[in-house]
Amino acid sequence: MPGENLTRDEAHERAALLSVDGYEVALDLRSAVGESTEAVRTFRSVTTIRFRRTGEATSTFADLIAPSVTSVTLNGRELDPAVVFDGTRIALDGLAEENVLVVDAQCAYSRTGEGLHRFVDPEDGEVYLYTQYEPADARRVYANFEQPDLKAPYRFEVTAPDAWSVWSNGAGERDADGVWRFAETKPISTYITCVVAGPYHYVTDSYERDGLVIPLGAMCRKGLAKHFDADDVFLITKQGLDFFHDNFDYPYPFGKYDQAFVPEYNLGAMENPGMVTFTEEYVYRGKVTRAAYERRANVILHEMAHMWFGDLVTMVWWDDLWLKESFADFMGSFSLAEATRFTNSWVTFANNRKAWAYRADQLPSTHPITADIRDLEDAKLNFDGITYAKGASVLKQLVAYAGRDAFLEGARRYFKRHAYGNTRLADLLAVLEETSGRDMKTWSKSWLQTSGVNVLAPEVTYDAEGRITELAVLQEGDELRPHRVAVGLYRLADGELTRYARTEADVAGVRTVVAELAGAERPDLILVNDDDLTFCKVRFDEGSMETLRGHLGDITDPLARALCWSGLWSLTRDGLMPARDFVAVVLAFAGRETDIGVLQMVHAWAQTAVTHYADQAWRAEGGRLLAEGGLRELRAAEPGSEQQLTWARFLAATASSDADLQLLEGLLAGTARIDGLDVDQELRWALLSPLAARGRADEARIDEELARDDTASGKRHQVRLLASRPSEAVKAQAWAQVVESDALSNALVGATIAGFTQSSQRELIAPYAEKYFAVIERIWAERSIQIGMDVVRGLFPALQDRPETLAATDAWLAEHADAAPALRRLVLESRDDLARALRAQECDAQAK
Repeated sequence: MPGENLTRDEAHERAALLSVDGYEVALDLRSAVGESTEAVRTFRSVTTIRFRRTGEATSTFADLIAPSVTSVTLNGRELDPAVVFDGTRIALDGLAEENVLVVDAQCAYSRTGEGLHRFVDPEDGEVYLYTQYEPADARRVYANFEQPDLKAPYRFEVTAPDAWSVWSNGAGERDADGVWRFAETKPISTYITCVVAGPYHYVTDSYERDGLVIPLGAMCRKGLAKHFDADDVFLITKQGLDFFHDNFDYPYPFGKYDQAFVPEYNLGAMENPGMVTFTEEYVYRGKVTRAAYERRANVILHEMAHMWFGDLVTMVWWDDLWLKESFADFMGSFSLAEATRFTNSWVTFANNRKAWAYRADQLPSTHPITADIRDLEDAKLNFDGITYAKGASVLKQLVAYAGRDAFLEGARRYFKRHAYGNTRLADLLAVLEETSGRDMKTWSKSWLQTSGVNVLAPEVTYDAEGRITELAVLQEGDELRPHRVAVGLYRLADGELTRYARTEADVAGVRTVVAELAGAERPDLILVNDDDLTFCKVRFDEGSMETLRGHLGDITDPLARALCWSGLWSLTRDGLMPARDFVAVVLAFAGRETDIGVLQMVHAWAQTAVTHYADQAWRAEGGRLLAEGGLRELRAAEPGSEQQLTWARFLAATASSDADLQLLEGLLAGTARIDGLDVDQELRWALLSPLAARGRADEARIDEELARDDTASGKRHQVRLLASRPSEAVKAQAWAQVVESDALSNALVGATIAGFTQSSQRELIAPYAEKYFAVIERIWAERSIQIGMDVVRGLFPALQDRPETLAATDAWLAEHADAAPALRRLVLESRDDLARALRAQECDAQAK
């Protein structure tokens, strides 16, 4: 609906007028089970809001997105729903100083992961519910004032089917009348309230320290219970609570700590206080690598950091989203490295999270970390690599700039000063200036209030004896920033490339001389931004590039090696290093990579290099080389190791030759075997994927696999593989299911899009490029913003990598200058990726 948007100005006006004292929300969820003849299945929601008028105006509005409203009462006065409710807002006139609003509505269960999502487990028919609200979908479940700075305490009560359990932010229990009643929360924002309901498998534990007792819970669907390793979830949870209590000096403020792993989740997780929700993809159904467990642990700690950064202290409006997300992203890696078994988490951060940030900061939609968020559509799109990973990178730079102790003391003062309140950038800078003695306003202007990524490169001269006479760091970029960097010098000896000299320097301006390294012996490798202290793209001098081409795998330090991989990938993305050269480095050294997370990232980059950045005339050869390398490393890997599993998945992703596909068929049938490789159900789906895409697995074969794995996960795999088959009829059906119908849930929309877009089927899906531009404005208008984003991003014709597609994109943008800004942003970003791919292909073509 057009009225679903909310502007910053409207929120500011309402915050100046109102102060909310509390909510009482009663939900009746018994309609979630049983047969329903309604086109839209609904539930009853009754909300009582107590609020005060603190401004002069006597009218405002409450937010509610619902199919119908039964009654609205303001201060005992009945309002006509047909007059005051327009589908998204309830008009409120004649406000008194003290007000009580009661809204009785029929709200809709969601199939898009927004609001109260309803999931039916295909395995056993059980129904599961959970809420997801960020940034503004609580209004799909109860009437409210949907903005982060109108915090209030909440009391929830839920009527549910007898066999269910229900959870919310506060502790709860079922009364004798069968209604679940929950303790009143602390003052929190609408978007972090939460309800989870259904026959979930629930495990309990507790955290105890210095007299503080925090009840812990962890849950998942019954069908996943046999795979659920709650003990490890609790271990990371307790380690995180220890770390944050030690460093924040503010006890966890929200009572219990439940964690729910839920189906068809749009996000990785959400920081609802007392009731954190996660995608159930973190409940591993088969063998996974250490990197997968590290990723889950990072997300657990990221969400825990939000209990302080975001929940206890919340931004006023979404402009300062970074005040929670950047901090949580930084604290996730920080606590992971210092409090858990994943001591190399900064390696993953440098190689993986920052890659997301570097891409986002080079798009035309780049923005400062403190962004200009005009409305909710802007806010939805700003949960991006800048707000998360660049912000976290900049905080890592801040720790280097201000000092660890000053940074943490600033956080402690921030929590105590603003507990249960709302803040802006200036509030954080004030405490950091107090604790560091640094001018944070100048630092903030450079790092938080400007966009774009700098390039740092070494410039070095040597004397006749091969010693450094001068080493300088050159900086490029629209905004030249102050960088605290480490510069490392590496020497190759006895087959190992190790650091023999390191110094830290404050880099400013175009050229900064690092005097401390004058006189050092000639290095084989110069690494600017050693130890990854700042946020920048790194370039290499000619000698270092030669060393990396021949000896990247000899770098002994995993973080330094990861930074060099990232530097080479940046050169490839920027069209400065031919894609085939990057592939050659991967084939030479990926097999020696010991950090499994880095290896998985390198695999993804190698596939992108061949799919998008390689000269089209060399693309098939590049794919063949990757598959050959994958098989070679698979056979060489230690039996049963995570490297072996990773290379098996890489082979499945790159296999195209008849011999490779026959091997995959044999592994599935049990007629072929690789010593130590456990072909579990998840790996079976990975091996079957290229067979479906290459026309060697028909619908019957795919359905046969579903019969082996008739679960929610199996259904998603089946839908994806069915849409991936190389047939005009299949593609037409998949397109219609996503574009012409809204019958699929969010998870199945994503699976269908993933199957539709196969890099081996460029010609087959070429006709849909024109259709894409004809339908996206309608899709954006008719679908929820989450589904709209999935369709607009996922179906962009990126595989039609020709100048004609770029021209068609430009034509759409020119003809739709008045389209929704968020829609235009998505198209602009996809256009930029396409233009980058064409530039990289030109670079690669010149390398023939």
